[in-house]
Amino acid sequence: MSKRHYIKEYLYIILGTFIAGCGIALFDTPARIAAGGVNGIGTILFHTFGWDPGVVMLILNIPLFIIGMKVFGPLYGAKSLVGTLLFSGWVSLIGLVTDYRGILPMEDDLQILLAAIFGGALMGCGLALVMRTGANTGGTDILVQILNKYTPFNLGTGMLLVDGVIIAAGAFAFGIERALIAVISVYIASRMINYIVMTIGTKYAKTAYIISDKHDAISRRIISELHHGGTLIPGTGIFTRSPRGVLLTVVHNREIYKLTEIVHDEDPMAFVFVHEAYQVLGEGFVPMSRFVEKVEKTENRRSTWKYRKQS
Repeated sequence: MSKRHYIKEYLYIILGTFIAGCGIALFDTPARIAAGGVNGIGTILFHTFGWDPGVVMLILNIPLFIIGMKVFGPLYGAKSLVGTLLFSGWVSLIGLVTDYRGILPMEDDLQILLAAIFGGALMGCGLALVMRTGANTGGTDILVQILNKYTPFNLGTGMLLVDGVIIAAGAFAFGIERALIAVISVYIASRMINYIVMTIGTKYAKTAYIISDKHDAISRRIISELHHGGTLIPGTGIFTRSPRGVLLTVVHNREIYKLTEIVHDEDPMAFVFVHEAYQVLGEGFVPMSRFVEKVEKTENRRSTWKYRKQS
């Protein structure tokens, strides 16, 4: 990858962590909204013990990041470490400047709701910019990935469980109304991430067809950098009547931006089209055995329900 691309990626990380930090320090923390993640834990501990949320996030993130490297290998990402450190640093810096008072008085329900909306939007926008580089900001995302690796839970279910526990703790600390508002903030953040990272659609993965004369170089980088495989399909150009290879690969939504960068680096003249993958089974995605077990359980429940209904 060129030096220009590296600079661009780190600028995305700096800008993204700053935007997400504004969401936490200017809206979520002043409004007592524990919207999941380590930032939610930081908000709870700030209003309970007076501990700085950015420092709390950093303290929690470092061991989680080390565990992530142990589980997923040392190549888990220097960019992710930079994102983790910058995110915590921006929250502390913005909080220090504003004393975590935010930009709204937080005196009535409307202001709290506005804080949830704008805090979620900034959080989602910032995290999405970081994710577009292939990095992340650490935190409970690592825990969710580990749950996905060693348990039957998929990423969505794991995120729901982890954030649900933190939101429940927020309900205990700040009341049920703030917990319900936190759910709104989490939803808005997720929609922003879907829109910015995935551009169109919110499905689990993307299928990419790449038509290029340099499919060998592109294939090697897909394997080494994205850790995915693919299939080379022989084809023929209808205009030139010359043989053209079509490279078919499936990647996670968060990796589609990285894939397009790889293709552009190797062949700026390549032709690429992408569409949604509604169900992806196999290595690197949902194991086939887990899917079959889930289908069998569902069919068994349906059979039992029909039998009871007929009885």
